[in-house]
Amino acid sequence: MSSATTRWTLSSSALVVAVAVPLAGGSHKKSTPALEYMPNMAYSPAVKAQNEDPLHPGMSAMRPPVPGTVARGFTPYRYAVGDSLAAQRDLVNPLPRTADVLGRGERVFMTYCVVCHGPKGDGQGYIVPKFPMPPSLLSEKVSHWADGRIYHVITRGQNLMPNYASQILPEDRWAVIHYVRALERAANPLPQDLAVAGLSPDTTAAGAAKAPAGSTGAGKTKAPVGGKP
Repeated sequence: MSSATTRWTLSSSALVVAVAVPLAGGSHKKSTPALEYMPNMAYSPAVKAQNEDPLHPGMSAMRPPVPGTVARGFTPYRYAVGDSLAAQRDLVNPLPRTADVLGRGERVFMTYCVVCHGPKGDGQGYIVPKFPMPPSLLSEKVSHWADGRIYHVITRGQNLMPNYASQILPEDRWAVIHYVRALERAANPLPQDLAVAGLSPDTTAAGAAKAPAGSTGAGKTKAPVGGKP
């Protein structure tokens, strides 16, 4: 074979390779994945959390956090389930009682709390026909709880009530507490509330006495958010 023929053969082979490689790397069929060259460790193997760490025999791949560290976006809460009195003593509502805060609290209450506690907070929720009646948030007992204790109950749960820490953000818990206070005050108005409305305790009591049986609005003022009691 002459040198010219050899050069032509090599050139033809190089041309075929140059054309074939790009064609082999891509396909017009969507069901056929394209070939990848140098993925740069994009598909590096990962160890599942529950598996043993191959680099540290006898240890799980899921490691506990370093002591003293806090995960990003996580707010530590140091009170255990039974520490309601400590939470009541230490925690203070950081949110001011504004129309925006009350409105936010109302939306949260109507989303998560109304099912059990009812729209008025009196325990007449939608679950009552099939489940035991929850405690009323308007009771004297709950009214005397500090905001920190209610926050603790929302965060940790109590008795049959589960915790809502994963559903309600910390700031929304404080907002809903403001709304609960508004419901309590609407159900049991203070003398200064009646004075603003131009009423007196005697007038309110008389109105309640004249109200027909089953009336829920007798002698009560409206909550300051959304016109709901």
